[in-house]
Amino acid sequence: MPQDPMDFEWSYWIEWGRERILWLLAGHLLVSQVSRLLVEKYKPWCLMAYGMAACWLLLGIKGFAVILLHATISFAVAQFQLSLLTWMCSLILLSTLRIPAVEEAKRKWYDTENEYYLLLFTVSVRCLFCTSFSLEYCWHGAAQKSSHSFLWMLAYVFYYPMFHNGPLMNFDEFSKQMRRQEAFSLKTNLTVLIVGIIRIFFWWCLAELMIHLMYIHALYSSAPPLEAASYWALGGLALAQVLFFYVKYLVLYGVPALLLQMDGLKPPALPCCVSLMHSFTKMWRSFDVGLHRFLVR
Repeated sequence: MPQDPMDFEWSYWIEWGRERILWLLAGHLLVSQVSRLLVEKYKPWCLMAYGMAACWLLLGIKGFAVILLHATISFAVAQFQLSLLTWMCSLILLSTLRIPAVEEAKRKWYDTENEYYLLLFTVSVRCLFCTSFSLEYCWHGAAQKSSHSFLWMLAYVFYYPMFHNGPLMNFDEFSKQMRRQEAFSLKTNLTVLIVGIIRIFFWWCLAELMIHLMYIHALYSSAPPLEAASYWALGGLALAQVLFFYVKYLVLYGVPALLLQMDGLKPPALPCCVSLMHSFTKMWRSFDVGLHRFLVR
């Protein structure tokens, strides 16, 4: 049965997931569990090295160099300990993505547009992580600077489960949880993994059913059916589109959230069902919890 082709985000990430990203996430899980079992003290650095290798493999040496350069520039600017300067640096780095000459040069690095878009999405999300680290660096005193070293920045920026699409976790939360050493239980972790995979598989099946049977996005891109529909039908279409958006992010955020749990971290809460919300103000607080915490912080 043909699917609705109009939701670019879902089609894009599912295609990348099947081709490479899920395999790289499985590799991260293996490295994480082995390091927790054998070298818990060095777990952040093992995961950092794996994240760098995965970035290199997926984005190439030039894509890896761009992200490393952004992190280095952000760290250098953070040394001035001025929040305004940090924000300006982040905005300037983001704006370079829209310079025509730079865009053209980056496109030549890859064989397909999808690969180029992956670099764009990844760099954009990494910019938020660099901003979070730099602001924390500005706000902390000299006594705490050892916990905000460049090495810790790289461990945060190259942490692979949140690498391409989030969710966002503030550096302060990440570093505290990553430093915490907990007793490793293979049985408990295996239970969490199996239950998590079953839940994500259910959400994925539901999203696939919606995109194969409902054609919500295709209807919205065609004027005649919308003009002929009643107000009740239009309201139903709008609700269906929002519900699909909710289920989609249960999958896109659910996979990294499961890996964070397996790493001994507490992930941001998954999106709250939009049908339970009566105010759009609450939407931003409980849908993308990581982004909300970042903005409030």
